[in-house]
Amino acid sequence: MTGPFSASLAGFATGPVQTTADARLVACLSALDWLAVGRAGAQEPVAAILRDLALDEAGAGQAHVFGMDQPVPVRMAALVNGTTSHALDYDDTHFAHIGHPSVAVFPAALATGELRDATLVDVIEAALVGMELSIRVGLWLGRDHYQTGFHQTATAGAFGAAAAAGRLAGLSPEAMRHALGLTATRAAGLKAQFGTMGKPYNAGLAASAGIESVQLVRRGFVANPDAMESGGGFGATHHGQAQTDAALDGLGGTWLFETVSHKFHACCHGLHAALEAGRDLDIGAPEIAEMRVRTHPRWMSVCNQPAPDTGLGAKFSYATVLAMQATGYDTARLDSYSDKACADPRIRDLRSRITVTADDSLTETQAVLSVLRRDGARLEASHDLDAPLSLDQREDRVRRKAGVLIGQERADLAWGQLRGGGSAAGFASLLCR
Repeated sequence: MTGPFSASLAGFATGPVQTTADARLVACLSALDWLAVGRAGAQEPVAAILRDLALDEAGAGQAHVFGMDQPVPVRMAALVNGTTSHALDYDDTHFAHIGHPSVAVFPAALATGELRDATLVDVIEAALVGMELSIRVGLWLGRDHYQTGFHQTATAGAFGAAAAAGRLAGLSPEAMRHALGLTATRAAGLKAQFGTMGKPYNAGLAASAGIESVQLVRRGFVANPDAMESGGGFGATHHGQAQTDAALDGLGGTWLFETVSHKFHACCHGLHAALEAGRDLDIGAPEIAEMRVRTHPRWMSVCNQPAPDTGLGAKFSYATVLAMQATGYDTARLDSYSDKACADPRIRDLRSRITVTADDSLTETQAVLSVLRRDGARLEASHDLDAPLSLDQREDRVRRKAGVLIGQERADLAWGQLRGGGSAAGFASLLCR
């Protein structure tokens, strides 16, 4: 018997789609964002380790990777690029998916596109389909899957990677069902790796698993096509809630990826709503007597380090990032988060007057920031990361972020390709030059 969920996903992944102009623009912005954070992350130790592995294994020169001129096999390119682009944890997030769609799907789509000499338009469409599918799988799995300890960027993301690669490879709906079924036995990733090189590696695993499944199915590999939802399948064994109706609602007509959230601060996403509220208040440190933050309880154990001494710790500290913002540090810049910043007496003084409390009336995407000024005035601002951001605003901020990370000239060149057409190979060459 055909599984209704996997069959619906396979039909969506292989059939004609009616994308919206907004969805295509957001997908292009995510591609630019992915390129920028990947190039910036190429100097991270985990990226160097993966490149060394690629060089040691050698193989057919099929696709480019961040930070290396020598092409490598497509499966290895997906592994390296997925890991590298998530190394800084500065990539996009979808809160319904509870994960990072682009870092799992774009590496698979671009590597397959290079291999098959695809146009960039086709790569973006395939990536959009794959990222949408990964969000739908995330909804199907539900929060129990994530709360149990699975990293949805890796698990749901692997199915999106398979969908994108399979679409570019021309799989039939039946073959795509087998690719998704085979991915069910390969998808993996644990939150236990958070805080280590294993977290970005999870994204690389998803991208490479998706490509591997497609490559095998194209060669005649037969898998259980219903291994996602069958008894003993992925959902049943990975604490999935089988929320099929919610996951399939509007599939093919409504593009949930349009509401993906791009990071505009180089720190934990749990801090971003408070920082956006701080931008609205626009208060400098000398004016602040005290500051109070209310946030969803889940973030209290994730990003509420009270007084970190390291740049890495600062990325997980409400008090530190808000003090940085108020003292003129650009929280979008990677180099703002440093041991030196944590030792800045202005930051140390202000963060001692910042209080963070949990408020279960707020959602995970909301924060409320209250400020008492030294003149006695009280100010308050709130922000919800799920609040619509106009496409003009989003484009402006993503392109400015890319310019900061990789230089405005290169960012503009990449954007020109994404909006003007070209080839997958031409865009992929920007990963290393």
